[in-house]
Amino acid sequence: MKLGYINYLNCYPLYYEMMEKRPVSGVQLIPGYPSELNEMMRNEELDISPVSSAAYADIQDEVMILPEFCLGSVGYVRSVILVSNVPIEDLDGKTIGLSRASQTSVVLLKSLLKQYYHIDPIYQPSDPLPVLRDLDAALIIGNEAMTRNPEAVPYVYDLGDLWLRKTGFPVVFAVFVVRKKAMREQPETLKAIISSYHKSLGCLETERDIFIRKAGEKYPNIAYDISTYFRLIKYEFTQELKDALRFYFSVAGASGFLRQVNTLEFIPDSI
Repeated sequence: MKLGYINYLNCYPLYYEMMEKRPVSGVQLIPGYPSELNEMMRNEELDISPVSSAAYADIQDEVMILPEFCLGSVGYVRSVILVSNVPIEDLDGKTIGLSRASQTSVVLLKSLLKQYYHIDPIYQPSDPLPVLRDLDAALIIGNEAMTRNPEAVPYVYDLGDLWLRKTGFPVVFAVFVVRKKAMREQPETLKAIISSYHKSLGCLETERDIFIRKAGEKYPNIAYDISTYFRLIKYEFTQELKDALRFYFSVAGASGFLRQVNTLEFIPDSI
């Protein structure tokens, strides 16, 4: 079974067990940016993977969601930011670079600016860690948002915080999905992956110091406190976060940024 891994610090806590302790038999781990894993799921090159929540809209007929896990935040998250040379209210008609690394955050930013700030910027693709020389603002996500940036930027906005303040809802940046065919053909391997995820999150609590040290060794360029960051990211897919995801899909769908998602299809209790 081919399993995707978002090669960012935020995903590490769910993969600690299989990467640092016990690999899951029959599983090939494939790391990549969120956008790369999204595309591989669309092209049927992965069986199971975390994908940008926005990408679920495109593949919703072919996959089912693991109901227990997500990558989310309730407010401030630090790893999804808008850096800008001008205040956010003054970005109408200005040029914003959109990271090619993600999809959820791009739609999140567009929805915020259209629905809640009522402005219409010019968007263009940008590298994961862009230079603002030719841009008025840029969306930066993941590890790149938590490295030391040599550029002095006058305005930095946390999108998780903005979304909560404007809508009252948390954000689900990624969901974990499995192809329906893989679920039918390899249910025991799927169960083993889910079990490994649970064990990993358990290790984050029971051996936190070792866990944090190994995360720092894997991602040495992170300038933010890793222990604090792991408390900001929400891994348990609670009912609150499921409701937040439905709200996100309703706003993005109504704005024309995503295909409409009417139902979240979860894997059954008995697989």
